Amino acid sequence: MDHAWLGTHVEPDVTVEVADGRIAGVRTGVETPPPGATVLRGLTLPGLANTHSHAFHRALRATVQVGSGTFWTWRELMYRAASRLTPDSYFDLARATYAEMALAGITSVGEFHYLHHAPGGTPYDNPNAMGEALIAAAAEAGIRITLLDTAYLAGGFGEKPNRHQLRFSDTTADAWAERASLLKGDDHTLIGAAIHSVRAVPADQLATVAAWAEERSAPLHVHLSEQTAENDACKAAHGRTPTRLLADHGVLGPRTTGIHSTHLTEEDIVLLGASTTGTCMCPTTERDLADGIGPAAALQKAGSPLSLGSDSHAVIDLFEEARAMELNERLRTHIRGHWTAAALLRAASADGHAALGRPDAGVLEPGAPADLTTVALDSVRTAGPVPRLAAETAVFAASAADVRHTVVAGRHIVRDGRHALIADVPGALAAAVAALHH
Repeated sequence: MDHAWLGTHVEPDVTVEVADGRIAGVRTGVETPPPGATVLRGLTLPGLANTHSHAFHRALRATVQVGSGTFWTWRELMYRAASRLTPDSYFDLARATYAEMALAGITSVGEFHYLHHAPGGTPYDNPNAMGEALIAAAAEAGIRITLLDTAYLAGGFGEKPNRHQLRFSDTTADAWAERASLLKGDDHTLIGAAIHSVRAVPADQLATVAAWAEERSAPLHVHLSEQTAENDACKAAHGRTPTRLLADHGVLGPRTTGIHSTHLTEEDIVLLGASTTGTCMCPTTERDLADGIGPAAALQKAGSPLSLGSDSHAVIDLFEEARAMELNERLRTHIRGHWTAAALLRAASADGHAALGRPDAGVLEPGAPADLTTVALDSVRTAGPVPRLAAETAVFAASAADVRHTVVAGRHIVRDGRHALIADVPGALAAAVAALHH
């Protein structure tokens, strides 16, 4: 590696030895590549973690930018796309979307998966046909996946699912748990759980989902206070905030990650921090949907680890997510420099992997998975700064287009900007999206 990010600084002339898909050794000061070594030109980072993804939302890119509206009008367009998916078309779309992620330096994705059944809510003959399509898609795209199988039971507080949501619902948390228990992980797959939101899982069934995850020491994710309307409805139904409701039912804790956490009270922030519940910020989606700016700095100060996700895939670019988290805070506070480049890279890598159930990933250290991404330092965006500022260059100037190599378990998935397993990723994306619009 010309240059490597070793967690605190950029080090030149680094050799990483790989055995059985893991880092066996890291040597610095190696000025001449050893015989047979693969040379990575640029800045090599630990592979990035996309902590929050809805793969099928990739089909909405640009189409939802026509006209105006709110999160709730956007949701109707999202439902329309969901209604057209089959296991086969979902595989095609997810495979292409995950390949786009690999091209962006992402080596692991957390797929928040709630599209379980056929239209009308009838289970497929294989009740996990849709989830298994996502697992197979990630394998073909060459990245790791944590499938966060999602309980989505109600259409709102005290409401039955609407006609679109019937595909999402297992009717009860026990039925959800029975189906989710059939999912199997493998070398590239972890199985986790998710509560779609407090509006979609009745309060008396939250503990069932939390217990399922607890028994398996599995990650548990939940959309949290993304919209003020959700907060208002929760207070009307239960007399408390969504965060307090989750706390009262045993959902919060170090294996749990709240997604968005945009509209929180001071008490909510204390509850999340004191329980070391994680927070996944998705700035490009939060701004795209006009959600607002979440209190990321306050949450981290309270004790909540931060991670990042591309969520609806308005763009897939973890450098942009990291940069946006800092720049959003600058806009709100009129103060620069809330996080260092090192802290933002940690949110995009190690803390994201930990939120996805891989606490050993996201570092260039012996024993860690050999998952790497290399950013070009000679593009029009990155040329100029001295190499010791390469981390700042990556976070504040680079984009996904500057990713030169992506390595997963020691295997080159992206080499010189080209996907090694899928010859034409743009063509695959175009075909998969077009199939849903015809």
